Amino acid sequence: MNALKTTLLLALLTVLLVLAGGAIGGKSGMTFALVMAAVMNFVSYWFSDRIVLAMYGAKQVTEAEQPGFYGLVRQLSIQAGIPMPKVYIIPSETPNAFATGRNPQNAAVAATTGIMRILTREELLGVMAHELSHVKHRDILISSIAATVAGAITYLANMAQWAAMFGGHRDRDEEGGGLFGMLVMAIVAPIAAMLIQMAISRSREYEADRGGAAVSGDPLHLASALRKLQMANQQIPMEASPATAHMFIVNPLTGGGILSLFSTHPPMEERIRRLEEMAYSRRF
Repeated sequence: MNALKTTLLLALLTVLLVLAGGAIGGKSGMTFALVMAAVMNFVSYWFSDRIVLAMYGAKQVTEAEQPGFYGLVRQLSIQAGIPMPKVYIIPSETPNAFATGRNPQNAAVAATTGIMRILTREELLGVMAHELSHVKHRDILISSIAATVAGAITYLANMAQWAAMFGGHRDRDEEGGGLFGMLVMAIVAPIAAMLIQMAISRSREYEADRGGAAVSGDPLHLASALRKLQMANQQIPMEASPATAHMFIVNPLTGGGILSLFSTHPPMEERIRRLEEMAYSRRF
């Protein structure tokens, strides 16, 4: 169901791009915006792993340096049927972890010193199985595609604002559009694109929870870990960039109410509820 939801959301994002392109920039404007967004996200897709690892001061470790953690990741990689990723440690007391890399052959997993301090081995198994599930299902690629389309829509909205300022809407009037419709689309389309992009991210988190439970063999280990991580992240917040918040297993940024619509992570209570339901029904 999560895979189907992701597919439908990506299709909806594409439809929104076509509608926004026709209303705001026409075919040429839409093509330009898509190319620009694709170039930026292509660079991000190939080099984001190095950027984000450097951003958080992650240090690559060997089996000799971290035999327990390294062996745990290797065990899970074999169980998941993917190549062994590079292993990194982030010097931070905030307990968290993430996976990155453009494909399973070029992947890396990173965990903070804090997460290894507060979790049991079984809980850490659940967390890293979740991260390897992201790798196995190529979630970095999926998020890059979503970011490319959403970025193109944002470019179109910016183009519309400049066109409205300098009279470019006259050409759009001749193509069947209008200044009012163009401005409405310029405001609504980027917000809608962001909401869809965030929904895709939340869908992939649910799927990684399910996949991680299957790899580790017990959903309750991950559920227990998530409870601890949520509480600890509130007590010891991490100085994280909003651009990379979606990568972590627990959102390092806080926000409730209407801000939850723009969250890259599902509600923690719902994630835990689903994991417990998997455990009791043995469907994972």
